[in-house]
Amino acid sequence: MASTGDVPILLLDVDGVLNTARADLPDGWERGTFNGYVLTWDPTVTARLRELHESGRVEIQWLTTWTTDADRLLAEPMGLPRGLVTHARADSAPTGFAGVFGGRSGWWKLTAAQAVAEAEPDRRIVWVDDDLAVQAADTGDWLAANPHVLVVAPDLFVGLTHEQLDAIEAWL
Repeated sequence: MASTGDVPILLLDVDGVLNTARADLPDGWERGTFNGYVLTWDPTVTARLRELHESGRVEIQWLTTWTTDADRLLAEPMGLPRGLVTHARADSAPTGFAGVFGGRSGWWKLTAAQAVAEAEPDRRIVWVDDDLAVQAADTGDWLAANPHVLVVAPDLFVGLTHEQLDAIEAWL
């Protein structure tokens, strides 16, 4: 899908959003091991994300500590498109898992989201990350000043839900 100024960007995290922190495997869910980590996801959720992207309703971009490994290792098995834009930390520190800090605001993902918003001032942004609730003190002022950014903070034990996808689609 070509990037255009009228298509909203969906910044997508992996851990706590697609990959849930749960031991059980609900009916219909998938599980796989990638880079030594076991991931569990709902393929009906990733199918809806793919459809939103392929229909041109959003342009999915990775904003995850998995960085390029999200595209290289996870996209295809999870049913998501390959070749998506990937945002990474601006510094050279190791990334690790969600909640890693760094950058001008304290949280490297906020710095990356701010850079996306600055580079694409006319595009709406949907930012899906389970750490958004934890980072509310860090992100609150910026989000309040940028009503064209919708944030969705899934519960890390549940992941992104169909109800949250419904809310995203209604906002779009």
